[in-house]
Formats: sequence, structure tokens, C-alpha cells
Amino acid sequence: MISIRFLPIALVLAQGLNTGAAPVETLVEAPGPTGPLKGTMLAPPVGHGPAVLIIAGSGPTDRDGNSPGGILAAPYRLLAEGLVAHGVTTVRMDKRGLGGSVGATPDGNAVTIPDYVTDVHAWVALIRKRTDALCIWLLGHSEGGLIAMVAAKSQQDVCGLVLVSTAGRPMGEVLRDQIKANPANASLLDQALPAIDSLEAGKRVDIADMPPQLQRLFNPRVQGFLISVFSYDPVQVLKDFPKPVLILQGQRDIQVHEADARNLKSADPQATLVLLPDVNHVLKAVTSDDIAANIAAYSNASLPLASGVLDAIAEFLTANATTHRRVSDRAKQD
Repeated sequence: MISIRFLPIALVLAQGLNTGAAPVETLVEAPGPTGPLKGTMLAPPVGHGPAVLIIAGSGPTDRDGNSPGGILAAPYRLLAEGLVAHGVTTVRMDKRGLGGSVGATPDGNAVTIPDYVTDVHAWVALIRKRTDALCIWLLGHSEGGLIAMVAAKSQQDVCGLVLVSTAGRPMGEVLRDQIKANPANASLLDQALPAIDSLEAGKRVDIADMPPQLQRLFNPRVQGFLISVFSYDPVQVLKDFPKPVLILQGQRDIQVHEADARNLKSADPQATLVLLPDVNHVLKAVTSDDIAANIAAYSNASLPLASGVLDAIAEFLTANATTHRRVSDRAKQD
């Protein structure tokens, strides 16, 4: 872990700690295009610490960080439960078209990055109203980090960013590398790579002659979203962002790598970069290079978050409490 000095957490987040009272969990709603977006707020029993919106990664990932594909690690629920002990209020939500937010759109696949950004803005407004916070921190995990970056650039009421396991390259490049990394995909490359090229150029692809694996990956229902997400370069999005940024990256992550985190750091030299050894993509501890063991942690909700994850986030919020107040004061003046 990169050594970074922070102010003691107790100096800023003392309110709400060690009271003996249980955190307050509330089901909350924000307006969506055709129905409500739904989520869960977890707040300390007393106190007015930072407020954080947790933005989920790619695919059908729910508010807890789980998905039907066997991901049951619940990293967002564990983040919320850990941060509330530091006096931090969090909201984690189901994306439009998924889970509790299924009625928010007729088709959860027919979305774009700007659609998700619109939803983030709705959640920021809701959290400000519910907490009286003058600005909200955006914590984006994986693809959620890109959404957080795009949303923050057009949302004045954002305190800053916490980018967790977030790619520092365009998603087309990430997808190419992920496909190439698996030797079993060798026979798919002649069709997969040109398909990515086409989608990056804003052109849809015909999947009729593709094998089933690629038909699922490039399903026409999600090609609009792929075209949208492929169009963003995270480095360019983050460049010149004026507010505090934490870049948190596990060094056992087999989906997003240390090089991605360093790319993001290059875009924002003032950002705080924390590298955590033995932490995988879903923020669980993995102590070897064994891929099977790494993936097994994705389906184990009983595993706690890896050591260092919560401390890094809480300490970053503490270190930037003065900045937080300055941002809040400006918002109040406006």
C-alpha cells in the first residue's frame, strides 16, 4: 500500500461513533424516467458526516454489488456497513431497469452513459434533501467509476470522487485485453476484435454468424450501450477535474490493473492514489496468483472486505473534510 499521511479520523468523523445505537437503514427513491429508482440509505444514528453515493459496476449488478452471474460478494453492502461506523452516510441503489428500479425504464438494456449520469444527478438531489448535505461524494466501482467521473464534471453539488477498481483506459481496450488474456478465447479473436473496432466507431455489428459466447457479449440489445461506453476515455474525462479524487486499486485485481490506476493518476496529479496488495476486483483478500481462488471470492459474501479498503476511503474523506467544507460553503453561497 502506498504510504499516505491523513488526519486522524476522530478529528472529523467523531459524531455518530461509539454511541451504542444502531445505524439507521432506510429505503429511498429518486425519480427515474418512467418510474422510481430505488436504493438503500445507511446512516449513523447521530451526526452529520459525509454523504456518499455508491455507483455500481457493469452488467446487472445490484445495490449490494451482486449479480445473477454468480457474483455474491456483496462489496457495496459491506462498504456501506463499514463506512457508517466512521460516521459516513451512504446510498447504494439499483440501476434503472434492475431490481427495485425495474419500473424506471421499459428496457434496462436500452441505456447509455448519459442516462446513468442523469440518474446520478437525481440521486445527488435526493441525498442532499434527505441529509441536508451541501455536497455529495461519488464512489464509483469499476464501470461505475466512469459514470461517477462523467456525472461529477456536470454536477456542482459533488464534493469529489472515490474511484475504486476503475479502468484508466477506454472500455474497448479493456475488453480486448480481457478477451486476449484467456487462451480459451483464441478462436474468437478474428470476430471479437473487429466487432469491438466497429462499436468504437459507432457502428452496430451483425452477430448472426458469431459463436454463442460472442452473441451474448455483442447482443444487439446492448450494442447501443457498448457504443456509448466505448466512446469515453477515462483519462480525458478526469483531466482538469478540480475537486478531491481518491484512486483505490487492488493489486490482485484480474479485471482492472495497477496500470489503469496510474493512468488515472497521470490525468489528475493531485489525486490520492492507494494501491492495496492482495485485494481483488470485488475488494476481497486474495493472497496468491491462483485465478480460481481469486474468482471464488466473487461468490463468497461471508468474506469481509480486505484490510485497508475501508481505512483508505474513510481517511481520504477525513483528509478532505476542509475541502468538503469549502465546497459546501460555496454551494451555500450560490
